[in-house]
This record gives sequence, structure tokens and C-alpha cells, in this order.
Amino acid sequence: MERLLVIDFGGQYAHLIANRFRRLGFLTDITSSAGAFAEIKKGDVKGMIFSGGPASVYEKNAPVIAKKIFSLSIPIFGICYGEQLITHLLGGKVTKGSIKEYGIAEIDAKKSLLFNCLEKKQVVWMSHGDCVSKLPPGFSIIAESTDGIIAGIENEKKRIYGVQFHPEVVHTVNGMKVLENFAGKICNCKREWDSRNYAGEISDNIRRLAKGKKVFLLLSGGVDSVVLFTLLNKVLGKKRVFGLHVDTGFMRAGESRQVSQALQKLGMNNLTIVDASKKFMKSLKGMVNPEDKRKAIGDLFIEILAERTEELLSSGKWIIAQGTIYPDTIETKGTENADLIKTHHNRVLAMQQLIKQGKVIEPLSHLYKDEVRELGRVLGLPDSILRRHPFPGPGLAVRILCNDKEAEDVTGAERKVRAILEDSFVLPIKSVGVQGDCRTYMHPAAITSGKNWDELEKTSTDITNKVADVNRVLLLLRKKDGNLKLLKKTITRNRVELLRKADLLINDLIRKNGLYDKIWQAPVILAPLSVTGGESIILRPVDSQEAMTARFSRLPKPVLDEIANKLLGFKGIDAVFYDITNKPPGTIEWE
Repeated sequence: MERLLVIDFGGQYAHLIANRFRRLGFLTDITSSAGAFAEIKKGDVKGMIFSGGPASVYEKNAPVIAKKIFSLSIPIFGICYGEQLITHLLGGKVTKGSIKEYGIAEIDAKKSLLFNCLEKKQVVWMSHGDCVSKLPPGFSIIAESTDGIIAGIENEKKRIYGVQFHPEVVHTVNGMKVLENFAGKICNCKREWDSRNYAGEISDNIRRLAKGKKVFLLLSGGVDSVVLFTLLNKVLGKKRVFGLHVDTGFMRAGESRQVSQALQKLGMNNLTIVDASKKFMKSLKGMVNPEDKRKAIGDLFIEILAERTEELLSSGKWIIAQGTIYPDTIETKGTENADLIKTHHNRVLAMQQLIKQGKVIEPLSHLYKDEVRELGRVLGLPDSILRRHPFPGPGLAVRILCNDKEAEDVTGAERKVRAILEDSFVLPIKSVGVQGDCRTYMHPAAITSGKNWDELEKTSTDITNKVADVNRVLLLLRKKDGNLKLLKKTITRNRVELLRKADLLINDLIRKNGLYDKIWQAPVILAPLSVTGGESIILRPVDSQEAMTARFSRLPKPVLDEIANKLLGFKGIDAVFYDITNKPPGTIEWE
């Protein structure tokens, strides 16, 4: 079967590139730069795609590939870092850009097979700080951004192409057409892949990996773990599968009860629920750093798992299953050249060791959320489960911002932000972001006005592109009279209950207004920013398909007004913000 080969240079979207080509019907596999030539020798590779990556091509030890790859007469398509690597290796020049581009951008596309049947103006998705400043010999420019950045290059004779944007993400409006043009028009690759066969492949893998063993699954109750639990029960039978749901005390209102009822209704009663809320609260006592919190939660999950399975695992008759999906692995430095964005609870050191010992299977680890939902539909799961918004394993604990320091001086960043928009200020809190495939931990800017969502999105993009100390932009919806000040706060039961109450209100209002199924996820964050002794709520509804990229949701203003007014009526809430940051540069979750 003819295929395409993605060469992974550590980009956040390497698997997403392969996924998109497969959706178009082209069999696509992933390999490292070291393994590329062995794959090519098999004789079935019709084209190669160089993925993005967090490094700069001019840095020491940046990922590279042998230059002989360009003499194999196989078409090559470089994306972001991939384009820059082509430029660097073939005699061009890549430099740090005076303007960084993150999120939505517009390009002028010139005549090229890559842009066949596309109009000149194209909306694309950027995530880069470096850019091509000098073309390699034999190359020409086929696209430029409105900021004057080279956004596409080609050597038509040698069939080598590169783009600075990400055609594989859903927010590049005609990205799938660009990929289709490369695979079909340039590589002449046959459409021989049918994704409907994938459920069978996963089932076969489960049978092979769990041969003769029983399987123990930590089940959060989210879409991923429920789909995996259903699949395990179907493939292995209920007698070989044991599910454990741990109530951490950081669940949403009624979450554990709803999980149990939903699974029993589906006939899956091989599930035990453990209340470990006191242990989890104790484990996070006094903790502030988000990475420390994630690791502590992950380690405690392992401890609880060990209490139940130590004897079982030592017998060699049991293995652990996890509902890990690809974004979890790639954000936790899941490939050789990737950057650590945040440690997921199922990727802490103790779990990594169990994985190396061969005691863990992760049947969904190459899938994205949208693909997991498709698999769930194949298995016959109801939409009431499959349409549930994603919820992080650590729960509300990573939506409660903590602080043990005096407010950091942000006047320098604020001066730069106000040069872009006068009605703005910088908040003395921080959150995780992803920019140019790298982790950032920066301040958010807040703005107090905007004519419409388009204007707000443009302002948000301008600020995060031009101000290095800022990776998010918030819209201030409501605030009590007075100045905001940073409080010293850690996780307490009262803070959890306040956030749980706010989260329930917001989700109820979203459902009431018929918006729940239109939004991918609606995280609610509690921040220790006070006016009269209370705290601030940050709303983070986003639209996405696979969680690797996202745009902030554009909720109707009357709904936002109702949410903000009711939240400000809660005792303990002094201000309400709306996160108007896309991903990149901000991650979906704040921690």
C-alpha cells in the first residue's frame, strides 16, 4: 500500500498531520529523523512531511536530518520548523522574527500546486517565533503573511515545499485542501486508507497486549476512559476487566454519582468507586506550583492504584490500562524532540516506570478526542456520554490558581500592552501557554472594552504576538469597585467548594441557553485576585476538535451578562473575566 511518511521533529502536531492525511484516505505513518531512511528503503513512501518542533534550526543540537534526504526524488513538505529546516539545510537563512505570530493570521497565496484551486487570500493558523529571512538557491516564495513574513516556499523542479503555518489544524480554513494537494497532486499517492477499520486494529492490539491477563482501569468518567472501559469489556469480557473510579474531592458537582449511574445503565457494573478526597486534599496542602500539583496528584493516583493492585501486578496475571490520548503524551514531552508543556497525571514518573516495565497498555494513545468520540459511536455509546465536555484528570485542583509570593512587578509588560491598547492592564498571576511548540509560563493581560469578537480576537493576537511577557488576554466582564490585589492562597476545601459552585452555575446556564453542544469545553478558573477580600473567576469556553488547537468561544453577550451578574452575586467573588486567548498561545487549561 502506498503511504506518506511524517518525520517528527518534536512538534505538537506530528500525529495530527498523520491523522489529517489518513482522514483524506492516504495511509500515513510517523517516524523519527533517525528512522526515516529505513522506512524509505521499504519502497512504498510516496512523500515525506517534516513536522514542526520547539527548537530553532540555528541552535546547537537542534533536530536535523541527513541532507541526502533531498536527493531521493521523493516530494518533501516542511511545516513550520520543517520549512525552516529545509531552508537551513539547503543554504537559506532562518532568523528570530521581529514579529512573532501565534494563532489566526492571513496570507497571500501565489500560484503553486500546493495552493491549487484556492483563492489568493487564505486564513491560516500560525505558531512561530523564527522565520525564513533568505531563500535557499532554487526556491521561490509562494505565500506571505500580512505581517510580511514568508509563509510558503517551493522548489517546484525538485518537488520540495514548505509553509510557515499549520495546514493540519482545523483553524487553517483550507488546510485540508493544502494537504490533499500535496498528497494527490504533488506525490500522486493513492487513497487506500479507510479509518473505519481502526476500531478493529485497536481491538486486535488489546487482545495481543492483554493475552492471558486481566485488565485494571483507572476510570475518571470522562469520554476517553468510558470509551476504553466499554471497548475492554467488549473485547475481553467483564470477568477480565476491573474498573476503579477515584473520587479525588476535586470533581464537579455530582460527578462520581453520575459516572456510576451512566455505566450501570449500560450494563457495566464491574466498577468500584473509592472516596479518596481527604488524601488528595492533604497531598496538596501548601502547594502552589502547577507542575508540583499535577505531579502530586499523579503520584497519589499511583499510590491508590498500588494499594489495589500491588499483589495483582506482582502475580503477572494483571496489567493496567489507561485512557491516555495523544495530546496527553505530546504535552508531557511524549516524543524525542518535543517540549514539556505540562505533566499529565497519567504521565508522572511512577507511571512512566510501570509503562517501561510493560505493565501498562494505552490503546487510545495515538487518537485525538474527536477520534475517540468516533470510536465510541462505533461501540454504540449514547451521545449523552460522547458529547460530555472534557475534564482534566486532576479535576478542579488545576483550575484553582495558588500563590505564596508578593505581587511581581508587571509595569514593564503593562507599558508594552498599553502601547497596543490603552484600556488594558497586566495581572500579577501566571498561567501555562504553548508558543512555537514550547512551554511558556507568563502573565495575562486584561482589557476592559471591545466592539465585537473579531476586534477582541485581533487585539488578543496583537498583544500576545508583540509582548513577550504575556501569553493570554482576558476581557474584564464585571468587577466590584476598587483595585485588584494579589492574595496569598493555597488549595483549601472552601476554595474548591466556591469553584464547584461557580462551575455548576456556568454549565447550567450554558445548557439552558442551548450552547453546551456548541462548545468544546468550558473550564472555569479561580484566581486569587481580590477587591474586597473575595477572588476572581475566569471563564474559558473554547471551540476545538482535537484539543491541539482551539479558539475562544464567542458566547452571546446576553448569556455572558447573565453569567457575570450571577457570579458577582456570589459571596467570595469580586471579579469575572473572560479568556479571549486562542491555542496557541494559551493552553486550554490554565495549569
